[in-house]
Amino acid sequence: MTELTVGIDIGTSSVKAVAVDGDGDVVGSTRIPHEYRVPAPERLEHDAAVAWRDGPLAALAALDADGVRGVCVSAMVPSLTAVDASGTPLLPGVLYGDERGRAGADPGAPATGMEFGGFVRWATDAAPDAYGLWPAQAVANHALSGVAAVDTTTASTAYPVYNFTDWDAGLAAELGARVEQFPRVLPTGAGVGTLPGDGAVLASGCIDAFAEQMVAGADDPGDVLVLLGTTLIVWVITGGEGEVPGYVVVPNRAAGNTMVGGPSNAGGMFCDWVGRMVGAVPGGATAQPNRVPVWAPYARGERSPLNDPDRRATLDRLDLTHDAAAVRRAAYEASGFVVRRAIDATREGIGAQPARIVASGGGIRVDEWVQALADATGLPVDCAAVPDGAALGSAWLARMAAGLEEPTAMQDARRWARVGRTVEPRAEWLEPVAERYERFRWLSDTVT
Repeated sequence: MTELTVGIDIGTSSVKAVAVDGDGDVVGSTRIPHEYRVPAPERLEHDAAVAWRDGPLAALAALDADGVRGVCVSAMVPSLTAVDASGTPLLPGVLYGDERGRAGADPGAPATGMEFGGFVRWATDAAPDAYGLWPAQAVANHALSGVAAVDTTTASTAYPVYNFTDWDAGLAAELGARVEQFPRVLPTGAGVGTLPGDGAVLASGCIDAFAEQMVAGADDPGDVLVLLGTTLIVWVITGGEGEVPGYVVVPNRAAGNTMVGGPSNAGGMFCDWVGRMVGAVPGGATAQPNRVPVWAPYARGERSPLNDPDRRATLDRLDLTHDAAAVRRAAYEASGFVVRRAIDATREGIGAQPARIVASGGGIRVDEWVQALADATGLPVDCAAVPDGAALGSAWLARMAAGLEEPTAMQDARRWARVGRTVEPRAEWLEPVAERYERFRWLSDTVT
């Protein structure tokens, strides 16, 4: 099979693109970096023109692939900017967790579409004459095809501004907006239009985490899907049903299974921040099992399960014998502890019996992070063969839009799932890590 499709993913720190053939083999890839800005502790934004409009165009051009049949763009959610009639952003692109979204959020509740509503209120105040109010996917789709559209998964994160059928005119008016300012909504995997040149079909887009899940191969009870990106995302797959406080519980694509989990701020943004603070680790320096401090990794608050944007980071039990290697290892361990906490909560609430972690995302290139994840959970970690899973999943959706797969073929994307390597937990680390995990739980429950 040689039909090529392209998946593009707008991430927090870069735009990734892959060209994929029908067998799921990546024949070309590129990465266009961009900055994320933190102008204040409670804010997170992009230059929307650079990251959402120019980045996808540059990534597609850099691939220089011939015979592309379809293209699809995924991105993080929620996001929003205001644009003029040409689709040029008038404001920064605000991102998940930014305080400008809290005007519509319920304190202590998981992030909902009312965060999107808060973004709308901010945008209408800042640019009252804006032509459009568009998420990242719509900005990219308009740049590629001239059509501002998003798919139903992306639109669903705007609930109740989007009510799963239409944009709510009454609620939009309360936020100072008009429904005409929002993008068209089309089914996931549907065609939006065509690209200039060879006429490749552009798909409606997707949420990055959803696209990544499609091709990860973590669908059976006992699997734990961990997306090691700028945001850490955990999904524990179980055959049971029930509620797990603080976490999202949703059906898995595989019939009868349930996914429990959600996003955490203890991902690459946190780990990279720690790395910048401690600086380079001298060559050959490594952390020792019994000589690691404990992070409460909440430099930007926490999402699941604490849902507390005001939480702040703490480094506990630090002493003069610790070095940069120990502090950095502590950051990666804290990320693993967040995963372990989700596993424990699902085991206690629904009776999950995890057997392995399936890891995807750019973080699987960082051996130290993957090893800490295995040590922190005591589970083997199967790393995806293609780290850029969101771009890979988007390439599958592009196949659907181009008519190369059936419109109902979303679940068939698991045939592209491949394991690149497996990382086992190390026996000598398990006991000291377990002790630090209990300290992590205490810090998370008592320190704000």
